[in-house]
Amino acid sequence: MVLSTNRIGLFQEAARFIHSCYEELGLSPQQQTLRVQEIEQEIIETGTYTHTEFELKHGAKMAWRNSNRCIGRLLWETLEVFDERQVQTAEEAFEKLVHHIDYATNGGDIRSTITVFAPRTDGIDPLRIWNHQLIRYAGYKKEAAVLGDSANIHMTEMCERLGWVGAHTPFDVLPLVIQEHGKAPELFELPTDCVKEVPISHPEIHGVDELNMKWHAVPIISNMRLEIGGIDYPMAPFNGWYMGTEIGARNLADADRYNMLPSMAKLMGLNTNSNRSLWIDKALVELNIAVLHSFQQAGVTLVDHHTAAKQFKVFEKKEQSCGRAVTGNWMWLIPPLSPAATHVYHKPYKNNIVTPNFFYQKDPE
Repeated sequence: MVLSTNRIGLFQEAARFIHSCYEELGLSPQQQTLRVQEIEQEIIETGTYTHTEFELKHGAKMAWRNSNRCIGRLLWETLEVFDERQVQTAEEAFEKLVHHIDYATNGGDIRSTITVFAPRTDGIDPLRIWNHQLIRYAGYKKEAAVLGDSANIHMTEMCERLGWVGAHTPFDVLPLVIQEHGKAPELFELPTDCVKEVPISHPEIHGVDELNMKWHAVPIISNMRLEIGGIDYPMAPFNGWYMGTEIGARNLADADRYNMLPSMAKLMGLNTNSNRSLWIDKALVELNIAVLHSFQQAGVTLVDHHTAAKQFKVFEKKEQSCGRAVTGNWMWLIPPLSPAATHVYHKPYKNNIVTPNFFYQKDPE
């Protein structure tokens, strides 16, 4: 019996992954051949195949290594992988996600983690999560203004339609929305003690703490598809840790997010009437100093953008020594603060997509 035309592509992806994965793990050509034959037979019989636990774990690590937008790939081999493919219900999935948050947070000593749920089969996603990240702040439309994070207005409104009532503060943690195939999405509120947050203060500028800024400790991306060897995992939330500029130069600084630069400038006594005073730049630097200071004071892992760029340079050298081309999305790799002061700014990268990898996907229906 031979593979049908529509299954040949899957088999080719599977074989490519197995040879690459097994080679990296030091497994013999004979083991590779045997495994590829097993997969071929499984695809003939069922139309798909199942990764072993070690294939899933190394495949997830490879996906991080291949993520073109990530500057923090040096530590890809340290990723902790939780195999939760057996989970079938939204309620049980929520328990696993809370465990992920607890484990990853680790009291502030952040651990890079991924939790992989059941794969897509015959175009069906057994489980999906609607949230972009496991921890995000609500955004409420207030006539012409927004209270909270404007990036999350749509998600906030969806949660409200499902019955959630927020406290209407600038930093309300959104609940999780999880959907089983064929069922309506369900709402789950995160325990307050599992979300670690860092209040923002400044080591020198008085009054920054009175602006009541804060941010959550762990960025856990939850809406991307993990692809390993032609198998799609539509629910595979993962995290590293923050680079300071993600918070200080984007989340809290962007004019259409929390827009805190004018408030910082006022505290600093800057002239905001002219762009030539560079008040935006001065306030931006001090806001980033505040973020770095606050995370350090709270004992929460955070990397500054200069250190992150140096770590990426080490990653590039290690990949080259392994004979692997380093791919990257330059626009995402350069930091939003002082990019030209890093080597990344001055170096071209090929934005070729290598699998395993993470991909954006349509929202669940």
